[in-house]
Formats: sequence, C-alpha cells, structure tokens
Amino acid sequence: MRVLIVNNSRIPAIKYGGTERVIWDLGQELNKMGHKVSYLVAKGSSCPFAEHVYDYDETIDLNKQIPENIDIVHLNFQPSVNLKKPYLCSFHGNTNTSCEFDKNTVFISANQASRFHGSIYVHNGLDWDNYPKPKLDGKRAYFHFLADASWKVKNVRGAIEITKKAKEKLVVLGGNRINFNMGFRFTPNLHVRFKGDVDNTQKAQWLSGSKGLIFPVLWHEPFGLAIIESMYYGCPVFGTTYGSLPELVLPQLGVLSNSINVLASALKCATMFSPKQINEYAVSYFNSLTMCTKYVSLYEQVLNGHNIHESSPYFANEEIVPKRFSMTE
Repeated sequence: MRVLIVNNSRIPAIKYGGTERVIWDLGQELNKMGHKVSYLVAKGSSCPFAEHVYDYDETIDLNKQIPENIDIVHLNFQPSVNLKKPYLCSFHGNTNTSCEFDKNTVFISANQASRFHGSIYVHNGLDWDNYPKPKLDGKRAYFHFLADASWKVKNVRGAIEITKKAKEKLVVLGGNRINFNMGFRFTPNLHVRFKGDVDNTQKAQWLSGSKGLIFPVLWHEPFGLAIIESMYYGCPVFGTTYGSLPELVLPQLGVLSNSINVLASALKCATMFSPKQINEYAVSYFNSLTMCTKYVSLYEQVLNGHNIHESSPYFANEEIVPKRFSMTE
C-alpha cells in the first residue's frame, strides 16, 4: 500500500524530537515490508527511504496536499477537515480542553486511551539500530534526567531534589544551568551537570554510564520515549506514578512513587536491577517492527471501511485530569 505520514515538523530528528523519531522509524519499517512511504512534513525535511517528501502547509486544505495515488493517510494530529482519503490519526499528547476525538484516533498507551474514553492504542517503538550499541557491563557513576528541562511538567527540579536527598550526582540531558525559555532560571546545585540537547551518540555515552533515569513527571505522561531509550541502555527508571509509567515500568525495571523520600531511598538500590534484563525488555517490547505491524493491521481495518473506534473518544476536563499534581514527602 501507499502510505502518507503527516506531521507539521521537520524530519529527521537530530536531537530533540520524540514524534519525529517515531514517524521516521515507522516509515522505515513500512518501507522494509515493501510498502511505499511518503511524508507530508515541515519544509526542510528529507528522507532517503521515502518515495516522496512533500512540504506541509497548514494554510492549505489538507485534502489538496494529499496525492491521488495515496491509499491511506497517517496523521499525527487531529484533522480539522473531512478527509477524502482513508486515514487514521495518532494522538501523541494531552489536552486540558473538553473535546471529542476523531473515531479513527489511535492512542499511544493504554493509560492515555482510557483517560480519553478510548480503547485502541499502539505503543511507540524505536529502531534500536539507529542507536549505538549499549555497554551493559560498564561502570555507572551518576543518574540522569532526559527531557526538555524547560517544560515544567517534566520536573527537572524534582529530579534535582531527589538526587540531592540521596547524595547522588545527576546529569541533565535536555537543559542548561541558565535557562531563559520559561523565564530566567539558574540552578546552583553543584551535584548537577547540564549537557544541553544531545544527539544519539552523545545520549548513548551518557546513558551507558548512568545508574538510572530520574523521571518525576508532574502530568499524565502519554508514553515517554526517554523511558524506553534509557531502558535500552540498561537504566532502571525512578519516577512518579502518573500516566503511562506504571504500564511501562514493571517492578523489575525500576521504582515508581509520588514521594520524594521513597524515590531518594530507592536510588541506593539501583545496582540491584539488571542492566541486561532491562535492555532485553526494551528491545523485545518497544521496537519499531512491533509498532509498525500493529499500525498495518489498523490500516487494513480502515481500508476495509471500519472505524478504529465505534464511538468517538472524548475528554471531559472535570473527569480525567486533576487540577494539579504535587510530589509529597
């Protein structure tokens, strides 16, 4: 089949870019299966395995940007017009506004689907061949935080406090000591090192030397690529219990709690987790082939004239998401 993957962002992702990594690896797997893949993405994109890469223009009716020979369109946002071609749309985020989702929406975790009164989801997967091979038996000397540190819900402050209580070193990947993105912020803590945005090679270097990922998010995490990237490098996960985390982080893979003290104490037991077991779990369950196979099955369902959901998923603010989160002592 001919598949058009649509997202208003540039590919490939060099450093930051979770959705971009997912749609790249999905397209690559589709190509390996013999399907013809094209992208409709932001200007300046390129892709060696794609049949075509078209420039997406949000000011033009989406129907006019979809080539005639396309069999199915895979959107990565909710459509604002009625599409003439068969389609589905992956939902990668959250919303705080009451709304109704398209019946052909696919969520990225069971937790996210349930919060929006849906049932169909496909876990994200990555092509691990795009990453340097992990060194699972090397020395590990610090913990790491991996996310856009300027985004408050990712809670780099919590990660700093947890490691401070535990008297452990922290490497922040995705942020700087002085930050102007969300107002001026300076982090004086000397046990923290900031490495800014990192590419896959740099990420592999830092994660290979890490005792574990500190991930105390303060929102319902839809999925969390940082989790599976860290697990690929044998790192246990120490985080909160929100969103998809309990679904992804099994007891043998880390510790989840909304207590700073519990998480700080858990860091002392980081060496009890097996890097090899954690790596094997990530490779087995969160690879791009598994993700692609599930999407192909959904493509076929749509092409056979069936919606992904029988009724529209929806979000009611007062029902689903607490007004605020806090990490208790």
